[in-house]
Amino acid sequence: MPRTRFFRAFAPLLLAGTIPMAGNAAPQSGTPNPRGPVAKTWEEAYARLKPLNAPRRPNSVDPSTLDGKVVTGYQGWFFAEGDGSGKGWAHFGGRIFKPGVATIDMWPDMSEASPGERYPTEFRHADGSVATVFSSYNPKTVDRHFRWMAQYGIDGAFLQRFGSELRQPASYDAVNAVMENVRRAANANGRTWSVMYDLSGLRAGEIDSVVKEDWKRLVDKARITRDAAYQHHRGKPVVTIWGVGFNENRPYSLEECASLVDFLKNDPVYGGNTVMLGVPYYWLAQTGDAIKGDDFHELLKKVDIISPWSVGRYRSTPDFERKIAQVVKPDIAWCKENHLDYMPVIFPGFQWKNLQINRHQNPQSDLIPREGGAFFWSQGSGLITSGARMLYVAMFDEIDEGTAIFKVTNDPPVGESEFGTYGGQPSDRYLWLAGQLSQALKKHSVPPTAPPKR
Repeated sequence: MPRTRFFRAFAPLLLAGTIPMAGNAAPQSGTPNPRGPVAKTWEEAYARLKPLNAPRRPNSVDPSTLDGKVVTGYQGWFFAEGDGSGKGWAHFGGRIFKPGVATIDMWPDMSEASPGERYPTEFRHADGSVATVFSSYNPKTVDRHFRWMAQYGIDGAFLQRFGSELRQPASYDAVNAVMENVRRAANANGRTWSVMYDLSGLRAGEIDSVVKEDWKRLVDKARITRDAAYQHHRGKPVVTIWGVGFNENRPYSLEECASLVDFLKNDPVYGGNTVMLGVPYYWLAQTGDAIKGDDFHELLKKVDIISPWSVGRYRSTPDFERKIAQVVKPDIAWCKENHLDYMPVIFPGFQWKNLQINRHQNPQSDLIPREGGAFFWSQGSGLITSGARMLYVAMFDEIDEGTAIFKVTNDPPVGESEFGTYGGQPSDRYLWLAGQLSQALKKHSVPPTAPPKR
């Protein structure tokens, strides 16, 4: 089993080309974003970074603290032919997206999408109708996603920002376009958002040259921490650094990570932030996926929040329940002793059959069943009962690896590519469960061990 961000399949957004459509294309076609194609030059990309001037909706989520919140990871890396970006089918299939060639393992529920959000594909449902997908480049779709968060009581999102996507103007501008959509959607729907830097794929020295420089631009040009919806904690803007302390010979060093932490916390211009570290699941014992050494724990003591990556570290409800005594309670005790907050990760299940087929690898590897929602609920319930005061859900829209909690269809396309479903459960099953966990946190109540009935 891979030990890294189980399983951040491909950090860079895949470049994609145009594919021919079948003769009976859908009557509707997704609308191109009037923003136009992604930038070709750094000058163009930088010029598009601007402050957000948008009103905050009344009765919004309190952005001043993470305490009592359920926040979900938001990939935002799906692009479609016709969305105006020029990136083709990024993260749906790559340069080609057709039956037999797909990298997603679940099909999004498009029943609520407007015609302008539906991008037709070569895939067909069982009744012969054209299967459509969304694009994260489309602001209406991102707004819809945040509207779902508001509807079900999910407090906000950690927007994934891969360092490896910040090296070239086209990919840099693409992630900024999605960030712009997220900023507006969070404000419009009363949710919070913050940046989560994923260091996966960075080379030695690039934490300074890529990540630090990017943060300076986000503060100076986009002024993101002044957004009314930007998540704060302990009175400061939240910035997450994911990928610190894994024992897989990552090219960047722990010293570079420590320098980034110091910069984000103490720089006279760009510091003053609350820093959360995404670390290995076995960070405390320094076994399994974690590096060894006192310097790792010393770095952790300098941050504000620790978030261990649990995806793939247990595979069933009984397996997780054993981890409460073995891992969770010692984690919480150490964090309390060192005056740190603890934000554990919960996930609904896992599958990546189509992605593995596309990579010419074992298509059945690492399947983790959802157990009808019981697996997801047991994690949230067990963690809250053990003393966790905030939860990170992985992920909102991750259909590449089957960890999505947003609405996916129980009527996916048929044919050469097979797609998983929620097993007959309503498409909003996991949105609703996440909202129930959020309610329990806010009420300081102990959730039942079994998923509640609607």
